[in-house]
Amino acid sequence: MEEISLKAEQIFSILGFPITNSLFLTLFVCLILITFSVILKKKLALVPGKLQSGVEMGVEALLNLMESTLGSAKKAEIYFPLIATIFIFILVSNLLGLFPGVGSIHIEYGHKAIPIFRAPAADLNFTLAFAVISVIMTNVLGMIAIGTFKHISKFINFSNPINFFIGILELVSEVAKIISLSFRLFGNVFAGEVLLTIIFFLAPYFIPLPFMFLELFVGMIQAFIFAMITLVSISIHTAEHH
Repeated sequence: MEEISLKAEQIFSILGFPITNSLFLTLFVCLILITFSVILKKKLALVPGKLQSGVEMGVEALLNLMESTLGSAKKAEIYFPLIATIFIFILVSNLLGLFPGVGSIHIEYGHKAIPIFRAPAADLNFTLAFAVISVIMTNVLGMIAIGTFKHISKFINFSNPINFFIGILELVSEVAKIISLSFRLFGNVFAGEVLLTIIFFLAPYFIPLPFMFLELFVGMIQAFIFAMITLVSISIHTAEHH
């Protein structure tokens, strides 16, 4: 049975910058999404084809969901790019991590056989980066929506001891949100990767198929949860604080 590494492993370097197997697959995700966007843009038409119709249905469904959460169609349109980017990127990363060859195709590096590809979200650096982006952007959007000083007063408020204590709790909750978001996504995807590795080792062929479908479902749900938590945070931070 192959060794299961908790951290992403380096497969080569560019100008001294280490490229890990999870980063390598992340670059493939970027390439796929960019290629898809270019193809979709070229196929845009007044009378939509099947591809454009499918994308428009997905956009409309997400906009409707955001409108019901934010209570405003205008807000939904403003914050749509951030939420859609987070959801689509994590979703494609999770789905690509289940493709045949991910984790099973190896390369010799440093006298050790290392998988060329690893699910991006099975690397804590990936999930931590998205969690930091989510928390920072929700706070920046809150400052833009209600004003910088009014937003900061949620965290630093010397008007009375109670408000000061509540502000400290709010500040701690933002830091805790980073930890929660990153470890939730990392834990679920990494655990799924370990489970599939063990199942394929113990019982190959058709027996692992139900577990593959389970991980497919988990990957979709985790992408949705991450995007929705970000959306709820935007809804809270862009509302007037009383």
